[in-house]
Amino acid sequence: MNVTHIPTTPDDSAAVMAELGALHSRPPVLPADADLTPVLPHTGGVAGEWVTASGHSAEAGVTLYVHGGGFEYKNPHMERIMAYRLSQATGRPVLAVDYRLAPAHPYPAALDDVVSAYRSLLDQDVPASRIVLSGESAGATLVLSALLVLKQEGYPLPAAALAISPQTDLTLSSPSIDAGDGQDFINRAILDHVRTQYLAGARPDRAPQSPLHGELRGLPPILLAVGSKEVLLDDARRFAEAVSAAGGDVCLDIYDGMPHAFHAIVLPATPLPVATTLLHRITEWISR
Repeated sequence: MNVTHIPTTPDDSAAVMAELGALHSRPPVLPADADLTPVLPHTGGVAGEWVTASGHSAEAGVTLYVHGGGFEYKNPHMERIMAYRLSQATGRPVLAVDYRLAPAHPYPAALDDVVSAYRSLLDQDVPASRIVLSGESAGATLVLSALLVLKQEGYPLPAAALAISPQTDLTLSSPSIDAGDGQDFINRAILDHVRTQYLAGARPDRAPQSPLHGELRGLPPILLAVGSKEVLLDDARRFAEAVSAAGGDVCLDIYDGMPHAFHAIVLPATPLPVATTLLHRITEWISR
C-alpha cells in the first residue's frame, strides 16, 4: 500500500475552512468553456449530464462521476463544476450520474443507477480500459460498491477508480469517527442518519453497501484521498489496507489538517494550493 501524507500549514487549513464556508454564500461560476450535454435516453435509463472541459475528447476515455451528499442531496450547479475540474484533471469527458436519492429511493437504487450508467458506456463501445470511476463522499462509497457489483456480475472493470472521502464501513466501527469528533463537519450522529436513510433496513455489515466487507481481490487500481481531520479517515485507511492485503494496487493520500468535503475547494476559479495539489495528484495518478 502506498500512503502519501500531503503536508499543509495552519494558514492552509484556515484558508480551506474559510473557502468552504463561503461556497454557498458566493457560489463559484462554471467556466465559460464547459461543454454541457444531457445524456441520451438510452444511457442506462439513468439521468445525467456530459461535462467536458475545452480540448478534451472521448478518444482519451471517459470519467464517470458520482456526486456526494449523503445519498440524500444534490447540488447540480456545484456538481457541474466538480465534473468540469475532473475533466481537466483526467483529460477526458465526464459523465455525471444523477442517481436516485434516499429516503424516497433507498439502497440499492443509487448503486443500481451507477452500475447501469457504467454498463451503458460499455454498450456504447467505450472500452472498460478507458473508463475511470470517480466519486466523493457518498459518491465515493457508491463507486467502491459498484466495483464489487461489476466484478461479481462478470463485467469488465474500469481502468481505475478515484474515491475521495468514502464511507466504506456502514457499521460505523472506525475509531476515527469518535476520535475526530469536533474537528470535522460531520460526526457519528450525522453518519447514523445517513446510514438509516440509505440502507432502510439493509444490513450495514454486508457488501456491496459496505465495501470494506466485500471480496476485494481483483479490483482495478484505486486512489483514495481523505483529510486527516475527517471522521472517515479510518474508513479510507482500513479499506486501503484491506485492498492491499488482497493483493490490490491502492494509493492512499492523506491531506494533513483537512476536514470532510475539503475537495470542494477545487470549485472556485482560482483554487487554493491544496486544491491545486489534489487536482495534480489526480492527473499524475491517472496518467501513470
